[in-house]
Amino acid sequence: MSYAKLAGLEPIYGLYSGFVPIFIYAIFGSSRQLAIGPVALVSLLVSNVLSGIADSSDALYTELAILLALMVGILECIMGLLRLGWLIRFISHSVISGFTTASAIVIGLSQAKYFLGYDIERSSEIVPIIKSIISGADEFSWPPFVMGSIILAILQTMKHLGKSKKHLRFLRAMGPLTAVVLGTTFAKIYHPSSITLVGDIPQGLPSFSIPKSFQYAKSLIPTTLLITGVAILESVGIAKALAAKNGYELDSNQELFGLGVANIFGSFFSAYPTTGSFSRSAVNHESGAKTGLSGIITGIIMGCALLFLTPLFEYIPQCALAAIVISAVISLVDYEEAIFLWHVDKKDFLLWTITSTTTLFLGIEIGVLVGVGVSLAFVIHESANPHIAVLGRLPGTTVYRNIQQYPEAYTYNGIVIVRIDAPIYFANISYIKDRLREYEVVVDKSTRRGPEVERIYFVILEMAPVTYIDSSAVQALKDLHHEYKSRDIQIAISNPNREVLLTLSNSGAVELIGKEWYFVRVHDAVQVCLQHVQSIREAPKASDPSPEEKPSFFHRLLRQRGGFISCRARVR
Repeated sequence: MSYAKLAGLEPIYGLYSGFVPIFIYAIFGSSRQLAIGPVALVSLLVSNVLSGIADSSDALYTELAILLALMVGILECIMGLLRLGWLIRFISHSVISGFTTASAIVIGLSQAKYFLGYDIERSSEIVPIIKSIISGADEFSWPPFVMGSIILAILQTMKHLGKSKKHLRFLRAMGPLTAVVLGTTFAKIYHPSSITLVGDIPQGLPSFSIPKSFQYAKSLIPTTLLITGVAILESVGIAKALAAKNGYELDSNQELFGLGVANIFGSFFSAYPTTGSFSRSAVNHESGAKTGLSGIITGIIMGCALLFLTPLFEYIPQCALAAIVISAVISLVDYEEAIFLWHVDKKDFLLWTITSTTTLFLGIEIGVLVGVGVSLAFVIHESANPHIAVLGRLPGTTVYRNIQQYPEAYTYNGIVIVRIDAPIYFANISYIKDRLREYEVVVDKSTRRGPEVERIYFVILEMAPVTYIDSSAVQALKDLHHEYKSRDIQIAISNPNREVLLTLSNSGAVELIGKEWYFVRVHDAVQVCLQHVQSIREAPKASDPSPEEKPSFFHRLLRQRGGFISCRARVR
């Protein structure tokens, strides 16, 4: 009921949303402990978008909320059937935390009107809400503020005791019920005129009806996408954590499908969008729930409440419901995550700050878009600027490691060994070429050994970490080979994987560079190159180097596979 009020709906729609979807999810969902129903964040999103289309007192407002449940359900089902749950991986934890923190603050402030005793502006931005609170201060009423504050203190105390003491963990689940009972008892006995009550709530189960107002569906598409994203983040995230704690596997795509079907069926019985709840799922887990039967029992109890208990709900104070919402969202303000990110990764802290700030001041939709956009920009930047290391030989071994990480590693005159720690494709090949040119010019001679020569004659590319190379990168590699040839520099390739080698061969790069310049190990390449550096030092005017006659890595690989043509045929 509290979340329905937050969504701008009558409290009865919160009960409807916690009834039918629970049964459907128990059948189609894959989590055994996830409790679905109305949640604070989705309720705020519903209120935010629908308040711009219709007044919350209009029947159209309720119809659109129910239509939104149908649209969200259809999208979740499609994503589940097409196995598109992986798309959510591009939203980083920093974005989720920053977005949730800012949303929790907005949700908490939006409930202030039930504590203060006067209306405030409905908005997903913090500035209009604060302005509205300040401008209406002369209408402040003490009774709801005192009652709401006492109930909130009771809720927080019970939550703290439930978390800190295992034998009292039942108090965490009893908190909201205690708040409602205390508030209702007080209102029933004293009938305070200055404290607003929930009022009359229809009795009985929801009737079947098809969602209406489909002409507004187009304007609801952005919010449908956003609510679906939030639903995936909340539900799948919680469900995976609970599955890990209880020792079973969770299918994310089946989870999406289960949520979608629950929302679709719920929309036919007057439910607005539902998803997995942090708090209710935690209570379910701590209560010892092991199967989806716990959800069915919850649904039966909810049905009994709709049939027999709604007359009692009439006397529930609005400030008691507001206290329940505020108590729920206080735990979502994740300032500890911000402190952790500041100490661990400044880039993620910046992402957290950008997301939370834009969500607070520009609204939830813009906050999510900016956060996801910046997160993707970071991903693209990392991909387009991969880590590249110059390798050196560890003393007394044939192992080659990053000279920045291992200062004792030494390199050889005339040879630079470069390891590319990423797939090579069109977006990062220019960066890689630029770095290779830098390594050719800038040389740390303090750790170099071998014959004294004035410049680089060999560039060895350690390609073990390269899982993929595309056509643009192959063409760029050919161009680099020609560029090096013009300066009497030879490229050597070390340890490419099978797919990379086949791509290079199909493109003609293997023949262009020379099959003899492909090696199994970096050390093999170094030994061959060292021989030619020595010959270059002794005879500077000698002809272009070619390795001594011995089976190359390429020839050995082809022999292992029975010849390159047959190997290619098997791949195809």
